[in-house]
Amino acid sequence: MTSPSTQHFDPALTGSADAGLFGIASDLASSRLALIPVPWEVTTSYGSGASQGPEAIRRASPQLDLFVRGLANHYQQGFHLLEESREVTELNCHAKVLAEAVQEHLENHGSLEGRPDLEEAREQVNAASQRLNEWVYQQCRTLDKAGKLFALVGGDHSTPYGQIRYLAEKYRGDFGLLHIDAHHDLRDGYQGFQFSHASIFHNVMALEYAPTQLVQVAIRDFSEEECRYAAEDPRIRVFYDADIKDDQYAGRPFADTVAAIVEALPQRVYVSFDIDGLRPDLCPHTGTPVAGGLEFDEARFLIAAIVRSGRTIIGFDLCEVCPNLDNPADEWDGNVGARILFLLASWMMESQRT
Repeated sequence: MTSPSTQHFDPALTGSADAGLFGIASDLASSRLALIPVPWEVTTSYGSGASQGPEAIRRASPQLDLFVRGLANHYQQGFHLLEESREVTELNCHAKVLAEAVQEHLENHGSLEGRPDLEEAREQVNAASQRLNEWVYQQCRTLDKAGKLFALVGGDHSTPYGQIRYLAEKYRGDFGLLHIDAHHDLRDGYQGFQFSHASIFHNVMALEYAPTQLVQVAIRDFSEEECRYAAEDPRIRVFYDADIKDDQYAGRPFADTVAAIVEALPQRVYVSFDIDGLRPDLCPHTGTPVAGGLEFDEARFLIAAIVRSGRTIIGFDLCEVCPNLDNPADEWDGNVGARILFLLASWMMESQRT
C-alpha cells in the first residue's frame, strides 16, 4: 500500500529536508511508520550533541537515494518523523544544567558528601528522566492505539527506555533485544543518575516483563562489573568486538558470526542501535566514540539477516548521532545516521509483511 503523501514524490531528485524526512512530504495519518524524535542528552558524560541528533538526521536525509536492491520501496507506505516536543526540549535544557553541576563535582571530589544542594539537583535530574520516560511511553501507547508502527530517534541512549517498557508490557516480555553498541550500558545508576545513558539495559532487564534475551554486539568498552553482570545473567549473550575480529582474523566468515547472533534471538526482535557501535570514522562526533566497531556494511548485513531468517522486528531505536557542533555544514554524522535509520525502517517494514 502506498501512502498518498508519497504519490507525487520523485526519488530520482534530491528533495528538501523542509519537506520531510528523506525529502518526502508526509503526514502521520497516511504513514504506516511513525518515528519519535527525542532531543535529550541530560546524563551524557563525555561529548555533547546527542539532543541534536534527530534534527541532524532530518537535515542530511534528503541526500539518500532510496532504492535498495532486493528490497521493496517501503518508504512509499510512509516514514513520518514527528515534530520535536517543546516540552522535552525545555526539560532537557533545564535538567542538563543540573546534571552537569553534579558531574563536575563528582569528577573533582568523588562524591556529593557535604553538598545537599547537589544531592537535590541529582534527584531533580532523576525526576526529569522519569518524566521523559513516561512521555515516551505515552507517545508509543497513542501511536499503537492508532494502528501505527513506531520507532524512536534519540537523543542519548537513555531515551528508548519508555518505548522498550511499552513493548515489554504489550508482549509480556516475549521478544529479544538486539543491542548494537560500543558499550554494555549495564551500569547500576551511573553517577547516581537512575536513568543514565550508561544504565539503560540494567534498567530494561529489571523490568517486570523484561525481554527474554538481550544480545549485545560490537561491545568493546566496559567496566569489570558490567562484564561480570553480563556473564552471570543467562538472559544476556554478548558478541564482543574483539572476539568478532579475532574470529575474522582466524578465518571465520562474518556470515557465520551473524548466523550465531541471529540464532540467539527469538521470533520477535527489538533493535537498539547506538551509532557508536560503528567504527568511529563513521560517527566521529558521537558522545563516546571507541576504536574498533562494525563497518557500515556489517551492520547492514546483520539487520537484513534478522529479517531474512523469518524474524519480526517489532520496534527499534537509533541513538547517539551527534552533529559537528563546530561546523554545522559538516553533515557526515547525520548522513550516516540517516542511512542507518532508513535501513532499520525499511527492514522493519519488510519483516512486518504478511
